[in-house]
Amino acid sequence: MDYNPGMASAGQSTERARQAQDVDAIPTLAWSARPDGSAEFLNRRWLDYTGLSAQEASDWGWTAALHIEDRDRLMVFWRHSLDSGEAGEIEARLRRYDGDYRWFLFRIEPVRDNHGGILKWYGANTDIEDRKRAEALLAAEKRTLEMIASGDRLADILARLCETIDAQASNIKSAVMLMDADGMHLRPAAGPRLPKGWVEAITPLKIGPCIGSCGTAASRKQRVIVSDIATDPLWANYRDLALSHGLRAAWSQPLLSKNQEILGTFCVSYTEPRTPNETDLQLIEGAGHIAVIAIEGERSQEALRSAFEEIRNSEKKLRKIIDTIPTLAWCSLPDGTGIFWNRRWHEYTGLSLEVVRGWGWQDAIHPEDLKEITDKWLGFLASGQPGEVEGRLRRFDGTYRWFLFRAEPLRDESGDIVNWYGTDADIDDLKRAEAKLRQDEEELRRMTDAIPHTIFVLDPKGKAIYANRVALEYTGRSLDDVQADDFRASVLHPDDVRRFCEERHKALSGTAPFENEQRTLGKDGKYRWFLFRYNPLLDQSGQVIRWYVTGTDIDDRKRAEDSMRNETVALREEIVRSSMFEEIVGSSETLRIVLAQVSRVAPTDSTVLIQGETGTGKELIARAIHNRSKRANRAFIRVNCGAIPPSLIASELFGHEKGSFTGALQRRLGRFESADGGTIFLDEIGELPPETQVALLRVLQEREFERVGGNQPILVDIRVLTATNKDLSAAVAEGSFRADLFYRLNVFPIKVPALRDRVNDIPLLVEYLVDRYAKKAGKRIRSISKGTLNLFQRYDWPGNIRELQNVIERAVILCDGEIFCVDASWLTPVAPKTAASSVPLIEDLAEREKVMIENALRESGGLISGPTGAATKLGLPRQTLESKIRKLGIGRRRLKTP
Repeated sequence: MDYNPGMASAGQSTERARQAQDVDAIPTLAWSARPDGSAEFLNRRWLDYTGLSAQEASDWGWTAALHIEDRDRLMVFWRHSLDSGEAGEIEARLRRYDGDYRWFLFRIEPVRDNHGGILKWYGANTDIEDRKRAEALLAAEKRTLEMIASGDRLADILARLCETIDAQASNIKSAVMLMDADGMHLRPAAGPRLPKGWVEAITPLKIGPCIGSCGTAASRKQRVIVSDIATDPLWANYRDLALSHGLRAAWSQPLLSKNQEILGTFCVSYTEPRTPNETDLQLIEGAGHIAVIAIEGERSQEALRSAFEEIRNSEKKLRKIIDTIPTLAWCSLPDGTGIFWNRRWHEYTGLSLEVVRGWGWQDAIHPEDLKEITDKWLGFLASGQPGEVEGRLRRFDGTYRWFLFRAEPLRDESGDIVNWYGTDADIDDLKRAEAKLRQDEEELRRMTDAIPHTIFVLDPKGKAIYANRVALEYTGRSLDDVQADDFRASVLHPDDVRRFCEERHKALSGTAPFENEQRTLGKDGKYRWFLFRYNPLLDQSGQVIRWYVTGTDIDDRKRAEDSMRNETVALREEIVRSSMFEEIVGSSETLRIVLAQVSRVAPTDSTVLIQGETGTGKELIARAIHNRSKRANRAFIRVNCGAIPPSLIASELFGHEKGSFTGALQRRLGRFESADGGTIFLDEIGELPPETQVALLRVLQEREFERVGGNQPILVDIRVLTATNKDLSAAVAEGSFRADLFYRLNVFPIKVPALRDRVNDIPLLVEYLVDRYAKKAGKRIRSISKGTLNLFQRYDWPGNIRELQNVIERAVILCDGEIFCVDASWLTPVAPKTAASSVPLIEDLAEREKVMIENALRESGGLISGPTGAATKLGLPRQTLESKIRKLGIGRRRLKTP
C-alpha cells in the first residue's frame, strides 16, 4: 500500500496505516480531510484511479484531478461546507490516470467531538458517468419533444441534439445526415463540430455497401462501427479525405422509421482510433432514437400543418391526411366532444368510432389517470389555451403504455375556436428510463449509506450501549441482547473467551487505542474471524467517555494466511529442486503480502512485472506463479534479456528464417514459439533494446509475431512474466524504455522486498541455509551464535539473499565446531582507496578483466563453451565472452592445452 506517513501526526502512523488498509477495501474512492479542508488521506482506489501519488494528492494537491470547468464550483461548495460544518454532496468531473474525465458524486460528512467541534471530514466519490449520460439522453429526448411541440425547425432540433452528445466529451464530433429526396444520397443536417471542409466535400454522400460509415449503415440498415479509418476497407474511397480533416474513427447508427424506412444516419466521429464500449453503444443508440423522434415528429408536425391548411377546403381530404400521419391524432368540437380519431389511433386502441365518439374515448384511459386527464382537458377547454398531459393509454391487447397527450385549438378569423386537434406521443420508454434512473439513485444511496462493518459503542467500563444494523443483522440479536451482560460470552468462540476478556480488561483500564482478533458467532450458527479496533473518546481531563469499536471481517484473510503458509512450504520444495538458493523463508508482513499477490494472480493469465533488487529471488517468484497457474504442466521458458547481445535478441526471442542474416543457415524457433501454451519469463526486461521493445509490444497486444526474415504472423497462446532490478518509470522518463510497453507489462506489479526490509526473517533464513549447507558438507552444526545473528541483522545486505547464501556457505566450509559463526570483518563495507592509483581506473579494470579471462581459458584448456568451458566458469554467455576476447586482444590458441 502507498501509505504516506507524512500525512499522519506523530504516533499515529501505524494506526493510520492499518486504517488505510481497511479503507482501501471499500469499493469506492474514499478520503479524509482535516478540519481546514486539506486532504489528510486518500485510499488506494482514489490514488490508482487518478494516477496521483499520496504526496502529490495530499493537502490541496488533489484538486489537480478536477476538471478545470468544475474546480471553482466545487471549491466554492467545499468552502461553504467548511464554514457551515454541514454534510453535503456535489457532482463534478474527475480525471482518470489516462487523462479521461468522468462524472462523480462527491459526498462529504463531518466527524465531530463531544463538544460539536469538527475533528475531520470523511468523503466518498461515486462514479455516476453512466447515470449522467442517461440523464443527458433523457433531457435531450425531453427537449426534442418540447421543441417539436413548440414548432421548432428540424435543423435546430438536430443541432441541439448533436450539441448535447458533443458535450459528453471534448473529442466527440456527432452529426446527423438525412435521406435526400432521391432516396440514393445522404445530406448533412447537423454537425456543429465537424470541419466545414469535410461537410462540403461529402455533400451529397452516395448510399452504398462500402461508402464509409454512414453510407454503409444506410445501405445495410445496420449499425457500422469503424474503429480506425486508416485501415478499414469501408473507407477506401474517402480515407485520405477523412484523415486530412483529423477523423480516425466513425460509428454510424441508421435512423429507421417504424416501417424500417431509412430516414438518415446518426454518426459519432473521433480524432483518434477508438473501439466503443457498451456505454458508447447505448449512447449512439439512444441518440439515434431521439433523432428518429425528431424526424418523425417533424414529419408529423409537417403533416399536421398541411392537414390544418387543407381543412378549409375538404374535411374528407383532411381526415385522409391525418390517417397517414405516423402518430395517434384526433379532433374534437370546441366543447371537447370527440368527432374524429385517425386510423392509427383506432388500430392502436382497437376501439371503433361508434364506441369512442363524444366522450367514449375515456374508456381507453387507465382508471388511475382518468380523473387527472379529464380535469386538465376541461381546463384547456375553459382557458382556450393549448396544453399537454401525461397518462396511460390502453392498447388493443389490454396493455397500458404511457403517452404524452397534446391539444391545440384551431381558431377562425375572429379568434373563435373551431376545433381542437391533438396528438398522442408514446413516451413509455422514456418513463421507464426515468423510473430506472430513480431506482438506481435510490439503490446507490442505500449502498453508500451502509458501511459493511460492525460498529459498537461502549461506556468507559466496556458495557455495550449501542450496536449498528450490520452488527445486529450478523449476530441475529436485538439491541437489548447486545446490552446484556452475557452478550460477549454468548457470541464469542469458547476458545477465545478467556484470552479476549483478559486482553480487553487490561486495555480498557488505559486510554490508548487497541485491537484484538476473535471469532464471533453469526445468526447462521457459524463463527467468523473479526478484527475489532477500539478507539477512545476522551474528555478535557483525559478520561474515557466512550469507546468506539469497529469490527472488520477478516475470516478470508485468516484463511489466506493459512494458504500462504502452505504455499511457503511449496516454495521451499521448489527451492530444493532448484540450483539457485534465493530461499523465500520467513513470516514477515512484507513477504506475506508478496505471497498473497502470487496466490491471487497465479490462476489468471495477467502479465506480471516482478521488481526487486539483485538477489531477491525474482525468478523463484515467477516460477511460483507458473506452477500455480493453469499452465503449470506446460513449458516455463526463461530468457535473460541482459545476457544476449542486442543484435541477437530478436532472433533469440522470435526465431529466424533460413538466410535472414549472415550465419542463419537454417530456420530456428524462438523462445516465444517454444513457450506456446505455457509461460515465458523475461528477466532483466529493462535491458531490452528499443527495436525489440516494439516487437514485444505487438506480442502483448496482438498475441502474434513474425520470425526475423519472415513475413507470416505466428499466433501464440502464452503468458508473459517479466522481472527487472531497474526503475522502469525512470527509464520511461529518460526515453530508454517505451511508455506503452511499460503500461502493458505493469498490469500486475509485484515488488519483491530487499533482505534489509525483512530483518525479522533473517534468523529463519540463516537457520535454513546453515542446515542445508551443513548437510551438503557432511557437518553437524547444532546452534548459531547470537552475535552472528545480531551481526547479520545489523548488516545492510546489498546483495540480498544471494549475498547471505554466499556468506553462510563460506562460513560452513570454514566452521570446525558445532556452533555456527562468522568473522565480523566479512560484513564490514570496504572503504574506497584514498590514494590515487598510478594506473587509470578504466585501464586497471580492463587489465584485471583480461587476466581473469586468460586464467579461465587456461583452466578450461582454451574451451569457451560447454560445461567445463571458460564461459561457464566466468558465469558469462558464450557470445559475450567471445566479444570480450576480441576486444581485449586475447590469443586463445596460446592458452589451449597441448
